[in-house]
Amino acid sequence: MKHYLSIKDIDSLANWVDEARVLKNDPKKHIALGRGKTLCLLFFNSSLRTRLSTQKAALNLGMEVMVMNFGNEGWALEYGEGTIMDKGTSEHIKEAAQVVSQYCDIVAIRAFAELKDKQKDEAELVLNGFKKYAMVPVVNMESSVGHPLQALADAITLDEHRTLKRPKVVLSWAPHPRSLPHAVANSFVEMMQMQDADFIITHPKGYELNPEIVKDTRIEYDQAKALAQADFVYVKNWSSYHEYGKVVSNDPNWMMTLKKLGKAQFMHCLPVRRNVVVEDRVLDGDRSLVIEQANNRTYAAQLVLKKILENL
Repeated sequence: MKHYLSIKDIDSLANWVDEARVLKNDPKKHIALGRGKTLCLLFFNSSLRTRLSTQKAALNLGMEVMVMNFGNEGWALEYGEGTIMDKGTSEHIKEAAQVVSQYCDIVAIRAFAELKDKQKDEAELVLNGFKKYAMVPVVNMESSVGHPLQALADAITLDEHRTLKRPKVVLSWAPHPRSLPHAVANSFVEMMQMQDADFIITHPKGYELNPEIVKDTRIEYDQAKALAQADFVYVKNWSSYHEYGKVVSNDPNWMMTLKKLGKAQFMHCLPVRRNVVVEDRVLDGDRSLVIEQANNRTYAAQLVLKKILENL
């Protein structure tokens, strides 16, 4: 594997999950694999779990790690071809990506959607710019369109806690005071499409995700109907896709409660706004998997790095 940019870069999700669970049982087993290798983490946006779990994953493999908060510390980048750079941007992606490549063996990038221009966000200028011009493998630590490290961690978590061969899994929209990207939801949908499950997406009308990603996945606008007999409930907010980036409704009745959850296990990528997205009793209850999901972020990242290192 050259790059890890999308959950679709996984050739066999079941095999990857099995391998990640083996890594989890002995995280330092392959510590010699990364010795003498350097991972560079570039953050154009804030991070807690992604930054720390990816660093821990690299250390488990014996790698050195460099971290740069590019949004605050780097030059403003230009991405266009033939651009006359006489305005705000100071450095072109062509030079930046090649320079970074000289300092590391793998570069990992986090750059969110701005939620202003759909076409620009979907072009993935930062991620694809580094893919095009960098001379080393590129890992997606969340981009405008996807969060494949989170989705892989979610797949590991589901596998660890499933009791049925074909569980019912529900992705439920929830209210949020801010306009949030679609990346986590997109990658979760794509991940669920790669396995055998009764999978349903539920949200208010107006919050349909990109139809090219959702495809023929079932959508249910009645949250109660969708949640009936669920085994896992993954809660996440996202802004409108069709009225791009807008909050078209913020109905508090969509907040996840213990009553709604029923006997299902609760999942969320974190961070989460308590008593807006989900009530305290769910997060603090014995059916919440959010801390385990966060823990599995390390082994998702470690597996990705391991596979790339094996092909360097």
